[in-house]
Amino acid sequence: MPRLHALWSRPWAALARRHPSAFLLAAQLLSLLIYPMMDDTSGGRLLFGAVALVVVPLAVWVVNRSQAVRWVAWLLAIPAMLLTAVAVLFGIPALLPWSALLEAALYFYAAGGLISYMLNDHEVSADELFAAGATFTLLAWGFAYAFFVCQAWYPDSFLAVVDPGRPRRWLELLSLSFSNLSATGLSDIVPVGSPARVLVMLEQFAGVGYIATVVSRLIGLTIIRHRR
Repeated sequence: MPRLHALWSRPWAALARRHPSAFLLAAQLLSLLIYPMMDDTSGGRLLFGAVALVVVPLAVWVVNRSQAVRWVAWLLAIPAMLLTAVAVLFGIPALLPWSALLEAALYFYAAGGLISYMLNDHEVSADELFAAGATFTLLAWGFAYAFFVCQAWYPDSFLAVVDPGRPRRWLELLSLSFSNLSATGLSDIVPVGSPARVLVMLEQFAGVGYIATVVSRLIGLTIIRHRR
């Protein structure tokens, strides 16, 4: 039985070494299926914390390129996970904005690491294609966490058609982030406060810049490789 387990785990270990970005991308997309089950109850907050405890180490793993990167990433990840766990287990919601702030910094840092990884290579590999998708999700999650912090520090920063007076839930902020980053403009949430408007404009600028520089470069290198 242990031998069968070892034989089964080898392909997964090899796949993880070759395509670490694919695991992060899969975790991010799977978490989208879990987020609709979250709400403001204790069970929803516990589920939110459990997802964070899985995705945050994966974000550190994909930028595991050097000792310096590991040190900085874990410096952001460990306090973020601890604050999330304490806030959820002991019912201290005031800690969630601080954990969200650290997670936003970690996701932006991980996105920067993946962008550097993609720009430093002149041949497109399968992992770089996964990295392009993972980077998009990292940026979307990073800005969603930034929106969460903005809403906590500046109440009434975001309004919506449905229940305009209440704070926006996590999934609503994440939907706003995806809409802005992809420039589709399908969100029903409107930033009304000045800090919120600035964050939305920064995300729009980041989305256009990411597609214009990183994604277009990968497409160009892929076309050149097929022509050769």
